[in-house]
Amino acid sequence: MGREILPHERDLRSWLRSRVMAADDVEDIVQECYCRLSQLSDVTHIAEPRAYLFTMARNLAHRQRRRARVVRIEPIAEGEGSELASDLPLPDRIAAGRQELDRVRSALGTLSERARRIFLLRRVEGLSQKEIAARLGVSEAVVENDASRSLRAILRMVTEPTDVTPSMQDGKAHVRSR
Repeated sequence: MGREILPHERDLRSWLRSRVMAADDVEDIVQECYCRLSQLSDVTHIAEPRAYLFTMARNLAHRQRRRARVVRIEPIAEGEGSELASDLPLPDRIAAGRQELDRVRSALGTLSERARRIFLLRRVEGLSQKEIAARLGVSEAVVENDASRSLRAILRMVTEPTDVTPSMQDGKAHVRSR
């Protein structure tokens, strides 16, 4: 499924930027699309992956706009429910976040050095393929291929049971059993 979806990421981001104001919102929607796609157990029902991706993104953008317009009507009296007003996440959310971060770190550790750098430059620092290619002295095709393979490998490792460990060596994704 990644082969059919990843080539449309740039178009999706451009399309979302023309409809969603903040860059963070665009990132949130794109990542939510990837998360939802990775959770699908069967993708045979998807005849047009591009249309499916754009429809999913449009629906998420609408949901995000609706939530942004919702205003709580009942105010909390001062002092009442102060523990509810805390900005700190709940302990179970902290633990779950740490576990997920550990899975992502572990997945990053399975990538080749070049693939890991490309992934981090693209996903964390937000550089374009062209900028990454220039910085690393490789072609844009290499950047695109490594970025998409890395994303697939990481998504597989983060979402699959712990008995399967995907790895990426020499720019090629492999799955090895433990």
